[in-house]
Amino acid sequence: MLPSGRFQVRYPTPDGRVIPAPNTFRTKTDAARFLTNVEADQQRGRWVDHTLGRGTLAEWAGRYLATTTHLKPKTRQGYDSLTRTLILPALGQMPVGSVRPIHVREWVSSMTARGLSSSRVRQAYLLLSQMMAAAEESGMVGVNPCRGIPLPRLPEPEPHIVTPAQVAAIAAEIRPPYDLFVNLLAYGGLRIGEAFALRRTSVDELGRRLIVRESVADVNGRRIVGTTKSHQQRTLTLPATVFAALTEHLYETVPAAEAAFIFPNTVGGPLDYTNFMRTVWRPAVKAAGLMVVTPHDLRASCASWVVDAGGSVMDAGARLGHAKGTVTTRHYARAIQGRDVEVAERLDAHLQAPETALINPVRARSGHGDDAGDLRVAP
Repeated sequence: MLPSGRFQVRYPTPDGRVIPAPNTFRTKTDAARFLTNVEADQQRGRWVDHTLGRGTLAEWAGRYLATTTHLKPKTRQGYDSLTRTLILPALGQMPVGSVRPIHVREWVSSMTARGLSSSRVRQAYLLLSQMMAAAEESGMVGVNPCRGIPLPRLPEPEPHIVTPAQVAAIAAEIRPPYDLFVNLLAYGGLRIGEAFALRRTSVDELGRRLIVRESVADVNGRRIVGTTKSHQQRTLTLPATVFAALTEHLYETVPAAEAAFIFPNTVGGPLDYTNFMRTVWRPAVKAAGLMVVTPHDLRASCASWVVDAGGSVMDAGARLGHAKGTVTTRHYARAIQGRDVEVAERLDAHLQAPETALINPVRARSGHGDDAGDLRVAP
């Protein structure tokens, strides 16, 4: 018993230390009940060392981010930005073990009230959730407080599906070799960073294929060449016309070095996205008489074209480098405008076929034979 008349409990930890309870108790019974619960939690493997959670979230965030060296540089840059601008100002000085779901709810609501986009709010929340999940795994908190938190809904913008004729119109307004670049985006389904990263070694001339293994990302104003978004290499068979233009460009323009970029900047390095969009892409789209069309729209259009040509969603996903077909259908492939009329005409053709036309349409509607009238209920 303490001089104040309250009771203090000290107990052994699984690693042999002896630590005090996080608080004192009014009665001896309360202290004994706490000790019993601690012993039960240790036996079930659910015990949490409250002394580990005394460090601030800012300190833990630093430790956690130091373990993310496996991430792409652009992703790590995004994590650093979210931590610095959104997580630490609101929660950084709180002890890790003191963060509760209500604190997370209030934080999410405050970001939404400030007008941050749903995407930004969700990104910050998911990063905090990863940090707290790591804290739970390390025994610093009993349960991740980032569970069941209502998040703002993400808008679901429909991709702008363009036609081959519209792609041709854009390419016609772009000086070579960027007209070829446009066709690679549209008919190869490439991400623009993947197209920027194409090298001479990316072309398999015998197989008429394109090997996509790298991507260019802008990180703090520097262009970084790394693996693709999925970290996976994929191989694409290009339409013969596009591949012929690619090989012609390779022999006539691209340096002989195997690592040479197919679409280099003035000093032989990868193109800069901002400069490309400003000087090449947007002027061409405007000159083609189109509204806002992005390079990513060409990628989405490619997925729709593949399915429209008779391929499956998985075929389209494989071309775009998706691990799951659900990603392709959710964000990319869409029905081609006007195809519904063609579908109706094909269905009508089935109805007009000889074996189908034998069915009497009146009988088909009623669902009865010639004597159906005998089955009607008398007035």
